[in-house]
Amino acid sequence: MMSLSVLVLFLVTMAMGVPIAVAMGVSAAFVIWWHDFPISVVAQRTVNALDSTPLLAVPLFIFAANLFNAAGITHHLFELIRLVVGRIRGGLGHVTVLTNLVFSGISGAALADIGALGGTQIRLMREQKYTDEFAAGITMAAATIGPIFPPSIPLIIFAAAAEVSAVKLLLAGAVPALIIAALLMVQIAVMARTRNLPRDTVEFSFGKLAKALRAALPALLAPVILIGGLVSGFFGPTEVAGICVAYAVLLGTLVYRQLTWRALIEAARETVQATASVLFIVGSAALLAWVFTIDRVPTMATELLLSLSTDPIVMLLIINLILLVVGMIMESIAAILILAPILTPAAVAVGVDPIQLGVVVVLNLMFGLLTPPVGMSLYMVSIIARMPLHRVIVGAVPFLVPLLVALLLVTLIPAASVWLPNLIVK
Repeated sequence: MMSLSVLVLFLVTMAMGVPIAVAMGVSAAFVIWWHDFPISVVAQRTVNALDSTPLLAVPLFIFAANLFNAAGITHHLFELIRLVVGRIRGGLGHVTVLTNLVFSGISGAALADIGALGGTQIRLMREQKYTDEFAAGITMAAATIGPIFPPSIPLIIFAAAAEVSAVKLLLAGAVPALIIAALLMVQIAVMARTRNLPRDTVEFSFGKLAKALRAALPALLAPVILIGGLVSGFFGPTEVAGICVAYAVLLGTLVYRQLTWRALIEAARETVQATASVLFIVGSAALLAWVFTIDRVPTMATELLLSLSTDPIVMLLIINLILLVVGMIMESIAAILILAPILTPAAVAVGVDPIQLGVVVVLNLMFGLLTPPVGMSLYMVSIIARMPLHRVIVGAVPFLVPLLVALLLVTLIPAASVWLPNLIVK
């Protein structure tokens, strides 16, 4: 009864246009008060949800991505990759994918990648006569690599919600991210032939390549240091995030010398805003999850899912269908926090590795960034590119195909996600 009440209130407040974090928190708090629980439960559950060491990595990774952008480091990465692959047909599409793959080793979030790289990518593609729809579509699709490749903020959130190893889960995202990048590049190659996409106008020379490599090398080392620290066990996710921030400051001040005090303060301000939004959602979702737990929703959901199938593959396919719908109507972090405790027991009961489940959940919800009505990437690219939303959606459609293929591969082949963490972390 409590769960039904809070769900109805949540949907009503959402329909009224209330922000999702406020809708969750207000609905849960009202139901807690209405059913005569101590009102102190609201504060207690919210604070407990935020009192988490893994969550400390979230603001630090956001800060690191902002610092890399403020120091102009993303520009050096982009120019190096342009020289390497830009001259092939559809080259700027490939450059977009590879740049996002490298930058995802720093940012951990799709919207951070779009904010840092999207404007430059779309501007250059327009200059070289790519269609606006193609430019918008590949910019959004490539940004989905960020939440999968370590350090992934959504995977850290899932690890905290499902109580699994954050280190193993972060490592589990590496191979699926490479699969996504490869499939997106195959899609670009096909579209390059069928649509006669242009080649990049950048002029290649070994002298330019050596200069660009020298300029970008310190930035390229950031993902290596980060993943190396995780693999070696010398750093945990939170420590790696702190090292990443320190490294960004070092590069920005001593190597590239573009990080000013004003830029540092602006990066910190943007980090506080982004972190506040994320942690507001975390605290509100914790209240909603507590109401569901008290009402035995996870137990009932487990029983329902197990009654449908006890086959691991079928269970994951069912979960995929649920999450693809949820991703269209709910913000990804909120969905992870609410659904992870509900879906994990049923999946584990039929033999699904929770590490694989984490990657499947996050990859599913990344589809939601490219699908209306809640798709945040759609709205962000619409603003950056100054395009009507319906044209941005049209641009996204072709790139949903390789993303769906990647999801099926990760679902059907457990080794795609669990092989690397099981190999490295004992």
